[in-house]
Amino acid sequence: MNLLGIDFEDWYHPEFVQRHLKTQTNKPMVINGIDKILEWLRKNETFATFFMVGELLEVKPELLDKIFGGGHEIGFHTMHHTRLDSTDFREKFSEEIKKFHAMTGGKSKGFRAPTFSLADSTSWAIDILSENNYQYDSSIVPAKTRLYGVPDAETRPYRITSKEVRKNDPNGKILEFPLLTTKLFGRTIPACGGFYLRFLPSKIIEKAVSKNNEMNIPSSFYIHSWELTPEFMPRIPLSFVESFITYYNLRKTMGILDKLIKKFKFTSFEKFLSNTSL
Repeated sequence: MNLLGIDFEDWYHPEFVQRHLKTQTNKPMVINGIDKILEWLRKNETFATFFMVGELLEVKPELLDKIFGGGHEIGFHTMHHTRLDSTDFREKFSEEIKKFHAMTGGKSKGFRAPTFSLADSTSWAIDILSENNYQYDSSIVPAKTRLYGVPDAETRPYRITSKEVRKNDPNGKILEFPLLTTKLFGRTIPACGGFYLRFLPSKIIEKAVSKNNEMNIPSSFYIHSWELTPEFMPRIPLSFVESFITYYNLRKTMGILDKLIKKFKFTSFEKFLSNTSL
């Protein structure tokens, strides 16, 4: 089994978009695509973990029942899609995780850092997750990109601590599910979803998943809710690179991912953990 995480954010949450917004009062629209996403998962008999930006549950509380009703899982993605390395966010993170706990009835056991911003400098988050009875994290990308990455991290699930984010620490309470990577022209790159799903040839991603599965390693995958519902994703003026990364092949995302989950088995982190001894 491989792991499918849907980072449930709205159109104004992606980092490249946030940089260009002049106001913090933006109307959520992507939340209106929840039924489309759930129906797509139902047709494919696939379960997913929805890493939820908490403020969207405040706007539309029924999201919770819809997701749970489909047999899926809710994970934490901060309350406002804030990078862990944002100024003075450590104390706010502790407050946010408790608020999300109350909103979800304590059912959230997994976390994904916005923009995969978990690294040495933000490893304090692991202690806070542990203190709040979280079981796993999926924020480490074992490759270096312009926005994130821990290039020398393990590529299979391992125990992570605030003192050791790269390698297995048997004393760790939190299980890390690193995102899928692959080699291209001798360089390690992400192959775990998002822009890479939209940009890389499908055969490269399929080969990476197959290689992991042959070694009995689950491939951790992510996709954004706005990539699955591009009809609710407005285009705003960005630089050429930012626009390319954010919008390239956006309307083909669901079709590309549809072929992948038909070829390989995917499930939620919760269901995976209930059927494994990790």
